[in-house]
Amino acid sequence: MKKMLLTTLILAACLGRSPAELVLDGKVIDVKPKPEDETVSALFTFTNKGEKTVKITGIESKCSCLSATVDAASYAAGTKGVGTAEFKVGSFVGRHEKFVVISTDDPAQPEWVVTFVLDVPEVIQIEPRNLQWWLNDVADQKEATVKMVGKDPMKITNVTTTKDSVEFSWKEIVPGREYRVLVKPKSTKEVSLGALKIETDSKIPKYQRQLAFFSVYRKPDSVATPAAPSPRQ
Repeated sequence: MKKMLLTTLILAACLGRSPAELVLDGKVIDVKPKPEDETVSALFTFTNKGEKTVKITGIESKCSCLSATVDAASYAAGTKGVGTAEFKVGSFVGRHEKFVVISTDDPAQPEWVVTFVLDVPEVIQIEPRNLQWWLNDVADQKEATVKMVGKDPMKITNVTTTKDSVEFSWKEIVPGREYRVLVKPKSTKEVSLGALKIETDSKIPKYQRQLAFFSVYRKPDSVATPAAPSPRQ
């Protein structure tokens, strides 16, 4: 009987609580910049679905590419709010999840994580982006395919290398759309790492130079040497 009474009291206490609760209007905020965008802003809306006022004490981003603000210092119960996020798109390509942490004065929700999905359209695809040889392997020729997948065609105008340890050339496969870059190390007797600078005639500055990489690495030990069997007694 006492146990049942205690359970009832705990349940009543929990139901009687009315913590503040900031809730995003939607699960995540989708941000879709254009290929030429250097920065992009996004609005997000939320509601205090609790029964008391909540005060914003801080906003922190784990990435220097993202910053955010909200339109008030506190939100009463039932109040809607609007936030603004700004991204530095930089060299991001593809889909990326980013977060801001909004701190509040509510012990029940001291930190509120807001999730953004940044989806940057590809303009240039390089596959593979890293050409690799193992130390002392045959110095054979390998190739990378460069595809111009944006709305406008682009041409490769020049290719240079950061190290003269490779021989390279390129050729056009589909005018303005597909190129093949051929790379061959002069030797695989030493560990080395370098990059090819692929220059294009893109009108967008950040796509006027792309990087592909080449390397000669020491091959890891993939199979451990088995232990010698113990001699029979």
